[in-house]
Amino acid sequence: MPLTFELCPGRMVGGNHPCFIIAEIGQNHQGDIKIAKEMIKMAKDCGADCAKFQKSNLSCRFNKQALERPYNSKNSWGETYSDHKRHLEFSHEQYRELQKYATELSIFFTASGMDEMAVRFLDEINVPFFKVASADTNNFPYLEETAKKGRPMVVSSGMQSMETMRRVYKTVKNHNQNFAILQCTSAYPLEAEDVNLRVITEYQKEFPDIPIGYSGHESGIYISVAAVALGAKVIERHVTLDKTWKGSDHAASLEPSELAELVRSIRLVERALGSGVKQMLPCEKPCHDKLGKSVVAKVKIPRGTVLTLDMLAVKVAEPMGVAAEDIFQLVGKTVTEDIEEDESVVPELVDSYGKKAKC
Repeated sequence: MPLTFELCPGRMVGGNHPCFIIAEIGQNHQGDIKIAKEMIKMAKDCGADCAKFQKSNLSCRFNKQALERPYNSKNSWGETYSDHKRHLEFSHEQYRELQKYATELSIFFTASGMDEMAVRFLDEINVPFFKVASADTNNFPYLEETAKKGRPMVVSSGMQSMETMRRVYKTVKNHNQNFAILQCTSAYPLEAEDVNLRVITEYQKEFPDIPIGYSGHESGIYISVAAVALGAKVIERHVTLDKTWKGSDHAASLEPSELAELVRSIRLVERALGSGVKQMLPCEKPCHDKLGKSVVAKVKIPRGTVLTLDMLAVKVAEPMGVAAEDIFQLVGKTVTEDIEEDESVVPELVDSYGKKAKC
């Protein structure tokens, strides 16, 4: 059974606990705190467990040349990449305001700390867990510093190899027992043939003592629901209020109706997964009583006859006789009363049927 741990106060993940659903707002708020609040409320109303943002200290995350390069994309919010990113970056006080709003709505709030300074700030405001974005998963100094803070972690694995993920697992595990790894492919939007859901089962084999999840960038909800059927314990999906808005993430994001349907579908699949124990369930009894087959006499069988297989048949019978699957157990046993052709072979008419042999 995968490790179970408390990801957020009072909210366990792993094992048989419900899948933890993260609504990744990221920077789809367009740099507008009013929109950000609307998106937090949307995540709550749709049934997500957590509203997640992205926090950066730009000079720690990018070098000067990266920030100064011209940014002429249709998704640009400024002439340079620095201008663009600064437009989308909330201040510390704004993050505290958003966190307070999420608390008032009773939805968990966190962010991907995109650099060491951002992680320190998120630690200061006491987020319940750290999200490690795929771009930082192979940043081992960052990963180690984040793990040492002791908060639960959710680590995405886009752009990484299994060899790297083994190193990630060992690095985090050395400092922090409470973390999950998410299968992820870093493409926006993501085509189905590049999703590679089977990596979830490979991670379950490689890392059997931690929960495994899925971070998806595909269109629609079906693949994410399939991830839950494969055992994903954390699901993260980007969300938006309008897929036509400016920004590279919107096309790979879920609008409110889709997020709500994803949550409903995941909860339905979780109910359908069951216990894994195969047995006849109470709900099946009416069907069994009506159509379940049992043993009947193929021919007239006089009292005292030792049963052979050619005397017996399996039919829907009234009354219900010996269960069909037990027909071979009747062979060699003696009947205690006459049984007419096509009559049910009931247990009380067969000597020693169902009785344990004495030692």
